[in-house]
Amino acid sequence: MGLFDNLKKQAINALKTNGNKIGKEIGSNVKNAVRTAANKSVDISFPGVPESYDEFVSLPEAKMETPFETAAMTVLAFCVYPKNRELSLSMLNFLRGPRPLSGIDVSFIRDRFMDKDYVPRSYFKGAKPENDYTPDLPLKITIGDNPYSYENSGYAKLFVTSGGADGQREILLREAKDGKWYLWDQFILSDIRKPESENPWA
Repeated sequence: MGLFDNLKKQAINALKTNGNKIGKEIGSNVKNAVRTAANKSVDISFPGVPESYDEFVSLPEAKMETPFETAAMTVLAFCVYPKNRELSLSMLNFLRGPRPLSGIDVSFIRDRFMDKDYVPRSYFKGAKPENDYTPDLPLKITIGDNPYSYENSGYAKLFVTSGGADGQREILLREAKDGKWYLWDQFILSDIRKPESENPWA
């Protein structure tokens, strides 16, 4: 092997080594940038709880252009459930897009609402145990993210805070080919503190 070949081989090896190092640095910088850009919160308001499917899908947030909009619409759809189960499920299916609720999903939701209808509205401003989770009007909800919300490409894990819980609850959204963010999963129906009118110890 001649001198030129040796120099060429050394140059290629150096490029590979430095290229991998640069690639790792770029990847690390991108991740850090995403995490720094996170840690934000978005306030979304609604005039009230919609009374029809058309009213629901006519809301500006129904465009689902951001995961924050879809997350807020999810909480709103659950607020309909105590008065009209079928309407609420139709709204949730709208938010889920190409992945409608399964029979197991429907049963899970039904079980969660047994003997308590206040959990969804507890996520709106002003709702707390002392006032039986009666939110202020217009309805206002804060949706937040954190440095790990976008770790999985095409997904967003966002958070809401209940007036009757100490920790935040998750809503998972997924972006589809049409550019909309659809409801993928939610963990917002867990138990919270009972309203004062139902708490024998309050």
